Amino acid sequence: MAQFPKYRQPEPIKITNRKWPDNILTKAPTWMSVDLRDGNQALPIPMDSDTKLNYFKMLVKIGFKEIEVGFPSASQEDFDFCRRLIEENLVPDDVRISVLTQARKHLIDRTVEALKGVKKAIVHCYVATSDLHGKFVFNKNRDEVKQMAIEGTAMVRDAVEKAGLMEHVFYEFSPEEFTDSDLDFVIDVCKSVKETWQPTRPGEFILNLPATVERRPPNQYADMIEYFREHYPYTDETIISLHAHNDQGCAIAATEMALMAGATRVEGTIFGHGERTGNVDLAVLALNLHSRGIDIGLDFSDMQEVIRTVEAASGIEVHPRHPYAGQLVFAAFSGSHQDAIRKGLDRKEEISEFFHQGWKIPYLHVDPADVGATYEKLIRINSQSGKGGIVYVLEKEYGIYPPKAMHPCIGRVVQDYMDKVGGEIDSVKLKELFDTNFVNIQGPFRMLDYQREILEDAGDLIGVKFVLDYDGHKVELSDQGNGPIAAVVHALRQSPLVPDFELRDFSERTMGDSASAKAIAFVGVSFGGSKNLVYGVGIHSNIDRAALAALFTALNRAAVKA
Repeated sequence: MAQFPKYRQPEPIKITNRKWPDNILTKAPTWMSVDLRDGNQALPIPMDSDTKLNYFKMLVKIGFKEIEVGFPSASQEDFDFCRRLIEENLVPDDVRISVLTQARKHLIDRTVEALKGVKKAIVHCYVATSDLHGKFVFNKNRDEVKQMAIEGTAMVRDAVEKAGLMEHVFYEFSPEEFTDSDLDFVIDVCKSVKETWQPTRPGEFILNLPATVERRPPNQYADMIEYFREHYPYTDETIISLHAHNDQGCAIAATEMALMAGATRVEGTIFGHGERTGNVDLAVLALNLHSRGIDIGLDFSDMQEVIRTVEAASGIEVHPRHPYAGQLVFAAFSGSHQDAIRKGLDRKEEISEFFHQGWKIPYLHVDPADVGATYEKLIRINSQSGKGGIVYVLEKEYGIYPPKAMHPCIGRVVQDYMDKVGGEIDSVKLKELFDTNFVNIQGPFRMLDYQREILEDAGDLIGVKFVLDYDGHKVELSDQGNGPIAAVVHALRQSPLVPDFELRDFSERTMGDSASAKAIAFVGVSFGGSKNLVYGVGIHSNIDRAALAALFTALNRAAVKA
């Protein structure tokens, strides 16, 4: 027996003056969801009728106008579900349901029977045209395979006419394993199928050209579509549809390129469910086009509801790194990423003006709000996180805006904690760490009996009196300054109980907008001429007391470290 290599390169498509690589997509294709048939048949536990109906309603809500609902001749459940949709008038007037059948008379008759009374439908018939299938599965030559396609189409037309459904039913034919078939043979088959159906209305005839098993690189799918359209004589009377599987992980790329080559319709599933590695993921494909400014006609703004519906129906969780839908895809753990996102969001309007587009943010190729995600969850905290991301969470979730010089101090506290415990912390734990390490810290320095005095003939100066308690040693202090904190600092620097320090950074603001909102103050002090600052934070209903609490917190933090 001859020895052959286990694998080899697929034969390239011979095209002169290839055009599709220069094309730019400006319009979304017609979207056909095959979740309820192709996706459902590959689930470990297929959906029951109620689950299918809930899923169908979700697809309608998203905006799908073509939905494949089953294989009525192969399954009583599929037949009954199709009947339920029609008899209970559950299909909106602008939606076409689709049903699949093989090219065999009794199966076709059963399929058309399931459509009795339908308003708009597609009967989808398929015949595998590859030599692999024709010769080794069907045991037929190419002429016999072509005849199967012609006879199957004729039987569909005859059954539809006898049922009085010609005004309501469109026809779709798939040369299964298109990308593994001889192109000229497929064109000949499809030409004969079209001539057999004899469509009379725009959009009545659909040729679905599937990558049933992905064996070629994505660009070759596009080459085949371009070649087909150039040599098939009825392009203007035919909708060219795509149906890509993901065996090599390239279904989305292959489909985008094939659309560039002139196809105008795409079949697939939400999150890519289907046989083996699944169908092309319509959510990702559609949102890719959305990210390029194309009106996709589908609404994924409530992505979390879509996720819940699909996970409940399939029993399969969405991967956390799944594009657009995964729980981690809009989260940043890396410190540099967090810092860039934070700065980008802070300067969003400037960026928009510079690039002349509404959204362009570092590390976020689409606005998370488009799929119902919120900015507060963008940045996640673990051992790889940086100060920018940590502060971003404090700002957005708690209204805490520390001064920039304090950011490294907060970052070190969180990093030390994460080095000990590992994993990830949520915003609640982050706030706890911030409060425990920086806010209203008790220690050896305490202020007692604080009084503020109005000084006559002193201009803007105010006076303060208080008792300083240092580890039980008490001393009365007083001084004046242009504000309470300045006056207290002057008084403290007179006491031998207090080490030489200098107030180097001070800021304060209100936390919240209500009348009961508290004040927050940040104080940074240095000791003995050092450039290193020790920060304290004070929170109080009175803004002056918040500032004083911040000052004494800084002193106590320094004393504890010493």
